[in-house]
Amino acid sequence: MEVLLVYLALGAAAGLIAGLFGVGGGVIIVPVLALSYATQGMDSAVIMHMALGTSLATIVVTSLSSIRAHHRLGNVPWDVMKPMIPGIAVGALAGAFLAHWIPSDWLQRLFGVFALILAVQIAFGGRPSAGRGLPGPAGLAGAGGIIGTGSALTGIGGGSLTVPFLVWCSVPIHRAVGAGAAGGLPIAVAGAAGYMLVGWQVPVLPEWSTGYVYWPAFAGISVATVLMAPLGARLAAWLPAHILRGLFALLLIIIGIRMLV
Repeated sequence: MEVLLVYLALGAAAGLIAGLFGVGGGVIIVPVLALSYATQGMDSAVIMHMALGTSLATIVVTSLSSIRAHHRLGNVPWDVMKPMIPGIAVGALAGAFLAHWIPSDWLQRLFGVFALILAVQIAFGGRPSAGRGLPGPAGLAGAGGIIGTGSALTGIGGGSLTVPFLVWCSVPIHRAVGAGAAGGLPIAVAGAAGYMLVGWQVPVLPEWSTGYVYWPAFAGISVATVLMAPLGARLAAWLPAHILRGLFALLLIIIGIRMLV
């Protein structure tokens, strides 16, 4: 029962963050799941893989709710996302296969460093240079591939990379957040499928798992995220841009330090 309550609370926090920042909630889900799995006695060799795979699976549900909320508010630039989505999906699948060969402790360090670098970029270097615009369709597809791979390696829905990239390309922050939410769905679907495939025959997996996706955690988190993501999206549309950027950076700093120490 205590573990289920943890999953429900985690899902509520992740849903709020997904709607607010367009990041799919993975910045919260991954580290908390890693800690929870450790206390449950899961094999340390697969703890981070299980956290990453399960996080991406929950983001499938989270992103659907978040996309709907941002779309209703008119904050999803579909013209930008259409050429990015194929690259995102291919990159996410490749990232899951790559993560299978990386030791769990190195994945944890990668996650921590990744979060801190993004926090610095958002807080101090996120404003685009004057006159910089979006690349063409091929450039957007290539950027999508990089975003998908990085997101699958860190279990994040893509907003943590999509948002700063689009802001750098002079896309307004609220529309960039909406794009991050939209990009989370192909990342989550392709990434979760990849983690299930590569972990299928791993002998130390716990019961109720398919590859690196642990279904009890998925169920508890998903129920709560659906309820909270629309609230986060409304907050994102209401908050001033500079406050939204500052909160995003602070969140990433907290998570990055936690994963490193």
